[in-house]
Parts: sequence; structure tokens; C-alpha cells
Amino acid sequence: MLELAILGHLAEGPLHGYELRRRVDRLSGYTRPVSEGSLYPAIKRLVNRGLLTRHTEPGTAAAQRYVLTLTDAGRAELLQRLRNPAQHEITDFTRFFTILAFLSLLPDKEEQHAVLRRRLEFLETPSSFFYDDDRPLRAEEIADPYRRGMLLTARAVTRAECAWLHEVLDGDQNGSVPRQPAAKQQI
Repeated sequence: MLELAILGHLAEGPLHGYELRRRVDRLSGYTRPVSEGSLYPAIKRLVNRGLLTRHTEPGTAAAQRYVLTLTDAGRAELLQRLRNPAQHEITDFTRFFTILAFLSLLPDKEEQHAVLRRRLEFLETPSSFFYDDDRPLRAEEIADPYRRGMLLTARAVTRAECAWLHEVLDGDQNGSVPRQPAAKQQI
């Protein structure tokens, strides 16, 4: 997802390496700061693959600064990753939010909606963190208050996300943004 975040931010315009790092950090949140040890090798891989260009310009204190620019091949790669995210990128909350941050870069609304429908299908499939054999356990079936808290929190987040997804998907079809009932009971 780091590469997707790099490509996505550079699709908005060329950036100095430091500014790119700040934007990637902000997108990933304070809980998952991006280290220089992962960011700069990822940038180098993208440059080596011809997806980015890097040039230097003078800095404020005589130190040179690198400016990164997305190439046409990089834009094509970004759009392909947005059109066809891997299943784990649909099911993982943080990875999906990285996709969501740049999904509007896809020019075709139907392609955007195809990604959103995949996420909605995943969210509307009953699941849990805890199971009785193959049957997902609901919060009301869990005695442990902390496990129950996990399930209640996940349920609330899932309902909110499903409601938003229905608003976007149903609203665009009707030309308006209607309120939808909460998604099927989960967790």
C-alpha cells in the first residue's frame, strides 16, 4: 500500500521527498508512521521501474532537494491498482482506506463503483473475530467484556461504512443521495 500511496500523492503533482513523506505519514495515521527505511527504497523501486522520475533542485541551505514526478507509466500503474485491488486490499480496513483516498482519480464512475461494491459485499458477509466451529459469534453471545467490546465497536464501524457505501452507490444511480437502512446484522 506504500507504493499506492506514493503514486496517488504524486498523481496530484510533483513533490519534494520530504513533503511526500509527510503526506504518506498523514494518510497512514500516527499509529503507522512510515520509516525512511521503507519509504526511500519504495521510491527507488518505483523510479527503477520507470513509474517516477527524480530530479534535484537547489535547497534553502545549499542542500539539494529531490523532486519526484509521476510518469505516464506511473499514472497507468496507479489506475490499474485502483481498478483491480487485490482481495486483501478490499478486506483490510487500512489498505482499503488507502485505495479510497485515491479512488476519485479513476475517471470512470462505474469502475469506482465496482471497487465500492466489492467492499460492500465483503462487509455484508457475516463474520466475527470469534467462532463456534464455523458459525460467527455475535457480541451478545460473548461473555468477556473486552471481546464483546471488540465486536460492538466493529459492528458500529461496519454499519457506518455500509450506510455510506449505500448512499454513494444508490445515490449516484438515482441522481441523489438517499438515506439507506443499516446493512445486514453482523458481528
